Amino acid sequence: MSPAEVAPTSTTASPAAPPTESQLHPQVPASPDRPSDDRPPLLKRPEALEARLKEIPPEPGCYFMRDRDDNILYIGKSKKLRSRVRSYFREGRQLAPKIEMMVRLVYEIEFIVTDTESESLALEASLIKRHQPPYNTLLKDDKKYPYLCITWSEDYPRIFITRKRRKSGDARDRYYGPYVDTGLLRSTLFLVQRLFPLRQKRKPVHKDRPCLNYDMGRCPGVCQALITPEEYHKTVKKVAMIFQGRTGELVEVLTQQMTKAAERENFEQAAELRDRIKGLDKLGADQKVALADGSVSRDAIALAADEEHACIQLFQVRAGRLVGRLGFIADAQSNSPGAILQRVLEEHYSHVDPVEIPAEILVQHELPETELLEASLRERRKRKVTISQPQRQVKAGLVEMVERNAEFELARVQQASARNIQAVDDLAKILDLPEQPRRIEGYDISHIQGSNAVASQVVFIDGMPAKQHYRRYKIRNPDIKVGHSDDFASLQEVIRRRFRRHADAKAAGALLKTSESRASSMLSPGDLADWPDLVMIDGGKGQLSAVVEVLQELNLLEDLQICSLAKREEEVFLPGEKVSLPTDKDQPGVHLLRRLRDEAHRFAVSFHRQQRSERQVRSRLDDIPGLGHQRQKELLNHFRSVEFIRIATVEQLVEVPGIGQKRAEQIYAYFHPAATTSD
Repeated sequence: MSPAEVAPTSTTASPAAPPTESQLHPQVPASPDRPSDDRPPLLKRPEALEARLKEIPPEPGCYFMRDRDDNILYIGKSKKLRSRVRSYFREGRQLAPKIEMMVRLVYEIEFIVTDTESESLALEASLIKRHQPPYNTLLKDDKKYPYLCITWSEDYPRIFITRKRRKSGDARDRYYGPYVDTGLLRSTLFLVQRLFPLRQKRKPVHKDRPCLNYDMGRCPGVCQALITPEEYHKTVKKVAMIFQGRTGELVEVLTQQMTKAAERENFEQAAELRDRIKGLDKLGADQKVALADGSVSRDAIALAADEEHACIQLFQVRAGRLVGRLGFIADAQSNSPGAILQRVLEEHYSHVDPVEIPAEILVQHELPETELLEASLRERRKRKVTISQPQRQVKAGLVEMVERNAEFELARVQQASARNIQAVDDLAKILDLPEQPRRIEGYDISHIQGSNAVASQVVFIDGMPAKQHYRRYKIRNPDIKVGHSDDFASLQEVIRRRFRRHADAKAAGALLKTSESRASSMLSPGDLADWPDLVMIDGGKGQLSAVVEVLQELNLLEDLQICSLAKREEEVFLPGEKVSLPTDKDQPGVHLLRRLRDEAHRFAVSFHRQQRSERQVRSRLDDIPGLGHQRQKELLNHFRSVEFIRIATVEQLVEVPGIGQKRAEQIYAYFHPAATTSD
């Protein structure tokens, strides 16, 4: 049974009532105008808490923890809802620090009852993916490991390597990984592109003919639609089998096709298939490690952890060969080792095709809900799946090998963490700060002679980029336009917009630096929890003076630590100082400021390019008479670029929702005036 078929049960609806969208997908958050709960949290209302716990049935399902503003804090599952939820509030409980903090913020508990435990697991995965509760975050998305993406949502799918898994993208696109060995992934993709005729470029090189890749047999002529989407999908499905660890199956399929082609005396096709088989055999010889006991396909998972980090490795063994090594990083304090492994497995297998689920999974630590995960995977795979903790011989040796690799990865993470701590400590000494700056913000401006002026705000926490806190600004100053730029005024505008809320709070009597004010609003990015310990401006004394002027206007200069970093000599300036600080550009603290400055510059430039590209696209489509913003959006969603719109036929344009025959002819005429005139 799918999650959508689960009959939900809660105190807000009768169990006999049919499931509604709001029950299956609770809404978050409430309207900003909705009054927040003035009562204390449930932990401080024992009678209300006990009454609520008694209402929760001892059945399988999912539960939701909500805060005072009705935001979902956490989504969990259990085969006995009442026992699991009660365990969070039991006296003498041993909870991870992060979960302990979450429990203090709970104002309401809701639940959905399911028929089976496996349904609760599937429903939990669906709800977490939809709502992204802050306390469900286990795996750290630090862009360390790359993924391979296949864009199945497109008629002609692209295959590329990326370090960002787009949670908001099309659900049909698939991500394989994350792969630990980036070099091996790139070489595999390179060989695959040599073996199979695949789309080589995102945009066509020529408008009326294919490029050289078509003549070389590297591309089937995607840009000119010389191959149908159905036939191209068949080719990409074969490529996907390689990254699913099913190369052996693919070789068998190609061998059968080669034999049939030879029987039909189609020797040219048979030779092509023979060369692909040889290439796949080479791929197996160069990139796989043979292991003993190769009769069963299995995954093996293990971790190595210290007080802060947990490095997890997952080895994929297919037909006795190691075909993939995936890596994950988690918060070691989030849960026990077994619970961390279970969450990693749940998240990993929720993103793979059922055919990729192995028959056997070997784990380093016993999982808290082994039977539940087995049942869920068995239901998806339609075959038996076993999860075991081996103790001897070949299987135990495989898990030990995975654990050793996890330990090496943990050592690298620890070294990087130590370097960051050293850099933050050195920076505190350079700037004579009372304590180490935990949250550091960097700002930069990007434009071309005033056009598409934008600004970036990047955040480093404990010396590491915290990309979830990055912000981008479009400069609103009407005086900054094409032909007239003013970096000083742009910086002043950004700093004023960034800290206006804090200035108002200070005027109302709030204490900006107190840890209490931060802890009480950890979940609300619109509150005061984002106060920085240090602000760095990209520039010299002029840029710094402009920012100081704004902070004086906001009455925040005395509360905020600020500096600037000049590009030429890597000089560090402080407010009111005529000369730069005596620093060595190679010392760790200056290196940290340079990394922050370079990241702010990169983020600003990428946003500027995006804005410039969108403006160019809009300017071309805006010139088409009667083509409004919504129709432009539909065209771009369908064709992906203006170039593809330009080379589309009238029949292809009509396929776009909202584009009729007359409108399609107008669009075609705009891009092909000569052809229209000749007609």
